[in-house]
Formats: sequence, structure tokens, C-alpha cells
Amino acid sequence: MSFVYPYLFWVLIVPFIIFAVLISTNKEKLSRIFDEKVLKRLSAADESIPLMVRNITIFAAIFLMIVSMARPVIEKGDKVVSVEGINLVSALDISGSMRSKDNYPNRLEFAKKKLETLLDAMPTDEISAVAFAHSPFVIAPFTADKETLKQMIEGVDESYINMGSTDFASLASLVSQLLEEKSPKILVLFSDGGDKEDLAGFADTLKANSIDLYTVLVGTTKGAPVLDENAKPLMLKDGTMAFTQRNDTLLQIAADMGGMGVVAENSKEDIEKVVNAIRSKYANQQQGAVKIKERLELFYYPLGGGLLLLLIALSSAPKMRRAK
Repeated sequence: MSFVYPYLFWVLIVPFIIFAVLISTNKEKLSRIFDEKVLKRLSAADESIPLMVRNITIFAAIFLMIVSMARPVIEKGDKVVSVEGINLVSALDISGSMRSKDNYPNRLEFAKKKLETLLDAMPTDEISAVAFAHSPFVIAPFTADKETLKQMIEGVDESYINMGSTDFASLASLVSQLLEEKSPKILVLFSDGGDKEDLAGFADTLKANSIDLYTVLVGTTKGAPVLDENAKPLMLKDGTMAFTQRNDTLLQIAADMGGMGVVAENSKEDIEKVVNAIRSKYANQQQGAVKIKERLELFYYPLGGGLLLLLIALSSAPKMRRAK
């Protein structure tokens, strides 16, 4: 048997021994305050557990709890566990056009819900989240903790929206860095599209770094007005209203990059298509092997014994008296 935290045992046991010695060799504080006759009247005279036995029981209970906190185990040796799953980067468009309301309640919130659906469909995979507009930034590093990842994505609201132009080239550079040591290299993009000139450079960077692109497009081909931060239509210099439509060029680029693209729908079928395409291509490739220590935990035995002794020490049973 060994302890996982032996240092914790020694840190706690030394002050415990000092405390036990002081309690055992000094009178109770009450005896220093009250007269002996008064203290005798105040004390319960019919308790069945003597004070010395009670103290010893409490000390034994505390000692067992200290042993439990040090976590006693029986070592069974090392065990190699294969970790399976896929690493991918998810990118969320936060450009000004994502305020448009041709998807309910707007393109940004609709895209976030689609991204959360992707997380639910890939529970064991490690996913990183990136937001991008004029410049990209990492929302969360690679993690399999989907609930925490959802909370971080939910925090990306309209205050993050950048009215500048969407820089897909900078996004491709950041994604290439994040996926540099990953295999396979996958990007799932949630966007309403972009200019053909920007997308051409974006595709070239992804292709040069062997990154497969999967696209989930939001918005409609009919389009909707671009809204400012006050939810009012944005007016151009010539007095006309700024209007934005979904650009389907990303669908073709995704297909050319070895991935696929879908137009976001109100059902989960669009995300299921993307996930199924990823699963079928990469067949749930292994991330690697992890060596873990296999142990038999014993802490609950001293913990249970300590709690039982503490319960006995703090209980009070009256003495049986012989009836006159």
C-alpha cells in the first residue's frame, strides 16, 4: 500500500499530534473558568462514555480522516489506453453582416446554435473554437469539455461583431498554426460567405497546409439589410441601404478542399451530414496512446471508520440506573 499524497499526511499529522498532546496533558478550559463544584453541577452526570474514552475516540477518528485525505492505494502498475477521436477547429464568423435577420433571431445566434449542435454530435472529439472578422482570435483551445466550450461560445454576442471587412486570409493563417501538429487537419467554418478575392487566398492557404474545409453557410440568397449596433439599417454613402446576401462560393471551395458544405437549416440534418462526412472519411482516427496508473482506491475504508468513530464520540447515551 502507498499514498498518493504522502506529503499531505505529514503536513497534517504533525499539528494533530501536538494538538492531541496538549489536550491530553492540560486541564479543560472550563475547569479554569468555573469552580469545581459549579462545574460538577453543570456537567451531565449520566453519560455512559468517560471523557478520556471520548477524547481517544475523537483522536482516532481524526487520524483515520487524515489517512483518508492522503489517499491510500494499492498500485497495480501502468496501463496504456488508446485515446480515439478527431481534432478540428470550428470558426465562427462575427462580421457585420452576421447581424442580419434573415435567419432567426439573426445570423450570428443561428450560427452559434449550429455550432453547439456540432459539439453535441461530436462528444469525444477535441474541438477548438475561433471567431473571425477583420482579425481572428481563439475563443477556446482544443478541448473535449463540450459544456465549457458551449459556455464560451455563448459569450460571443453582438458586442463582438466587427463592421470591418472579413479577412479570410488571416483566419487561414491562424487555423494553420493551430492545426500544425494535428492529423488530420480539419476546419469547420460557420459563415455567410465572403468576397471571391478574399476566398481565393483563403483556399490557397488551406490547400498549402493540407487542411480539409467543411462549411456551414447561414443566411439566405434573398438577403437582408445590414444592421448597425443599434439594430438600425446601415446606410451607404450614396444614401442607399446596405444589403447582404449569402455567398455560396464557400460550398464549392469546401468540395474542392476535400470536405463538403451545407446550407444551415432549422433541423439538425445539416450538421448530421457534416459529422457523417467527417466520420466516414477519417474513421475516428486515434489521437494517440496515454499511459495511466491503475490503482485500487482504499480511502473510503479509513474515511468510513473515521466517520463512525466520530459519530460514537459525539453521541451521548444515559447510564442505566437500577430502580429503587
